[in-house]
Order: sequence, then structure tokens, then C-alpha cells
Amino acid sequence: MSRMVKKRVAPKAKPAEAAGAKRALPTSLRRNAPLVPVDSAGGQALAAVIAILTFLAALCAGGAELVATSSAQWRSDIAREVTIQVRPNAQRSIDADVERAVSLARQTTGVESALPFSKQESERLLEPWLGTGLDFNDLPVPRLIVIKLAQEVRPDFTKLRQSLKDQVPGATLDDHALWVSRLSTMANTIIAVGVVLVGLVLVAAGLAVTFATRGAMAGNREVVDVLHFVGANDDFIAREFQRRFFKLGLKGSAAGAGVAMVLTTILGIVSQSWRASPTGDQIEALFGSFSISWRGYGVVVLIALVVALVTGIVSRLTVRRFLNGNG
Repeated sequence: MSRMVKKRVAPKAKPAEAAGAKRALPTSLRRNAPLVPVDSAGGQALAAVIAILTFLAALCAGGAELVATSSAQWRSDIAREVTIQVRPNAQRSIDADVERAVSLARQTTGVESALPFSKQESERLLEPWLGTGLDFNDLPVPRLIVIKLAQEVRPDFTKLRQSLKDQVPGATLDDHALWVSRLSTMANTIIAVGVVLVGLVLVAAGLAVTFATRGAMAGNREVVDVLHFVGANDDFIAREFQRRFFKLGLKGSAAGAGVAMVLTTILGIVSQSWRASPTGDQIEALFGSFSISWRGYGVVVLIALVVALVTGIVSRLTVRRFLNGNG
């Protein structure tokens, strides 16, 4: 009887056969192997695409922040300055009219200083348009008075305009409100364009992740079927894809944001070295010191995190849709 039982017991597998069976297992199912391999050529390509998109988004955000800072500085400088223009009159002394306009301006509450331009200084302002070496004696060149305003009190321009109209005929006051409005419109338009471009970059990143996730699901269909067979639900599979793609997106976005910040720092150093040259003066007049503040760097870091989050969330949604559509 005991001999019959021994014959029915299945023989043990040989060590060589066990090793062969272990080698036959798919790589994705081996111990400590990730469910979603992202170190492949496709994963590296997706990381490079995310890095490029993040770099472009960071440049757009940095440019918008630079324009916003420069615009605020421009508007602050222009808002604190008004000008009075005194036109020459054959029946009146222009020097006396200038002195009277300066006196009226200095008597106005909220005026910090009033600086009249001399005849030579006023003529020099026309040289960029008319050229040098011209005789301005026969031309009715107006005289300018630059008024600096105090920060605490806003002067009554209506009263000052009326006083100039009554006592200094031919004098006009310009508070630069039109220029401030145009600068605000231009700056807001550029900032809006930057925000739209950042949004388009995020959409492009989401589309790239969608196609990459579909490719990963198609390449790991057998693994997904086995996981369903052993009892894994769709949430577990979606979390695995989300975790792996989030790490991949964080890697790519960090690289793109880092390159953008390094490039911005280099450009700031170069602009500092050009400050003493005419080109540097023009660049500084348009863009300030050409360096973004800590707020700008914070925006770049935030964009990198948002790109990584978009990568993870889009991959999870794509996986759930794929699983629901394929039963």
C-alpha cells in the first residue's frame, strides 16, 4: 500500500527546470520590478519632451513677470511726474511766463519740486528728431517744466490747469494719464499672452502623456490581464501608472525649470556687465535689470510642480478610461 502511494506522488522539479521557469517569466512580473517601466527609450523621450515644454513655459512665465515688474516701475515713475509746456508768445516774455508757471506749480499742494528747462536744454530735446547743428532761433521752441509729485498727496490738477490758463496763456499741463493707460494695456496684454502660452504648454504636456500612457498600456496588456486575474482592481493599476508617470514628469519638469533658471541668471549677469554701455542702457530702460525676482523663481518652480501633477493625473485618467473601455 505504501508503495502505491509513493508512485502517485508527483516528483519534485529539478533545480535546472525551476531556474528555466524563472527565466521564462516576463520582466514586468519579476520581484521588485516596476509594473510600468519608464526607463525605456519611450520613457526617456517623454521626459525630454516634458523638459522642453517646461523650459518654454518657464521662459514665458519669467518674461511675463519681467514685463509686469518693469511696467510697474514705469508707471510709478510716470505717475510721479507731470510736465508743463510753455509756448512762446510774441507779445509776452517767455522767461517771465516760465517763472510764473513754476511759481504756480510750487504753490500747489502735493508738488515736491518744479524744475524748468533752459532754452538750450529744450532745444537739445529736439536733436534726436531734427538733428544737430540747426539754428533754433527762428523756431518757436516751447519750454518745459518738469514737476515731481509727492507720494502722500495727489495735487489738484484741475485748479492748476485753470490757474495756468488765466495767468500764463499758452501753457498746458500734461499729467501723462494717456501714456500710463497705454503702458498698462500693453503690459496686461503681454502678461495675458504669457499666461495663455503657459496654458497651451500644459495642454501639450497632457496630450503627450496621454499618448505615452496608451502606448505603455498597449505594451503591458498581458501584465494588466494577469493582475486582473490574480485579483488586482483598476484603482491599483491606475495608481501604479500615476506613480511612475508622476516621477517621470517630475524628473523632466525639474530639468526644464532648472535650465530656465540658469539661463535667466546668466542673462542677468550679462546685462549687468553691459550696464555701462549704450546698448546696456537701452536694455535696462526697457527691461530694467533683466533679472526676475524671487517671485519669478517661485513661479517657475510652481510650473514644474504643476507639470508633474498634470503628468500623473492625466496618466491615471487615461488608464481608467482604457480599462473601462476594454472591459
